[in-house]
Amino acid sequence: MSRSSGERRWLDDARTMRAMRWIMAIMLFLTVLAAALGLSTWRATRALDAELAGRLTVQLVDGDAAGAERLVARLRATPQVSRVEQVDRARLARLLEPWLGEAGLDADLPMPAMIDVDLTDPAAIGAVEQVVRAAAPQAGIDRHATWMAPVRGFIATLAALAAGLVLLVASATAAVVLLAARAGLDTHAGTIEVLHMLGSTDVQVARLFQRRIAIDTLAGGVVGTLAGLAFVAFLGTRIGALEAEVVRGIGLRAGDWAVIAVLPLAFTLTATLAARVAVLRTLGRRM
Repeated sequence: MSRSSGERRWLDDARTMRAMRWIMAIMLFLTVLAAALGLSTWRATRALDAELAGRLTVQLVDGDAAGAERLVARLRATPQVSRVEQVDRARLARLLEPWLGEAGLDADLPMPAMIDVDLTDPAAIGAVEQVVRAAAPQAGIDRHATWMAPVRGFIATLAALAAGLVLLVASATAAVVLLAARAGLDTHAGTIEVLHMLGSTDVQVARLFQRRIAIDTLAGGVVGTLAGLAFVAFLGTRIGALEAEVVRGIGLRAGDWAVIAVLPLAFTLTATLAARVAVLRTLGRRM
């Protein structure tokens, strides 16, 4: 079959085909947002796991300064411990001031002694707890990973939801391509019949649809991706301005931006394959 410029443009008259670019732009915009959310929250989950897995806070309710110093010395002598730091009273007072007012600054107010402990190996957390129990049986031990588990679970849920949204949008894109291909076949049924009479095969006709849909998908996808990347970059600056501990690990790395940048190509390939399958099946049933 001849590939003249007129033959390559014969699908451009269909409004459905022209609308594909805008549809794909919207699809890619939503996909970029979902992918950025998924990648950033997944990285935040990993960073949170690495940071909290080997951290403990030891509390001595009686606030015994001498007992706290002995426990600190014992922990520093423990091989599995990389850092031990006792929280000073002034810092505790500042933390309590919003709830206790000026009473939290009273030097006579009894306060527990708190000791932050970082481990060299999170797997040794049980052994370090035994060291604390042996030195101070009444001490309270808080695993950071335990009391931050709800936050970690929420972030992981966001990552899973984002992955589901990407798959959902990809499925919707394939469905839109199928509808557009079938609409194009119905619109150009007479032309296709003439092409068949001239010796064109179903595969050659399918290539026309593939090429047209691939061009529209890539063009719209690039626009949608650029718009999505700009919006994600704007959100990144807003998140960075918060300077909050809970959102510190949320962000995209160079590899994440690269993954998002190839989304238009992935969607173009998906749309091309979907168009080929739809056209060949429809033409096969009509023969």
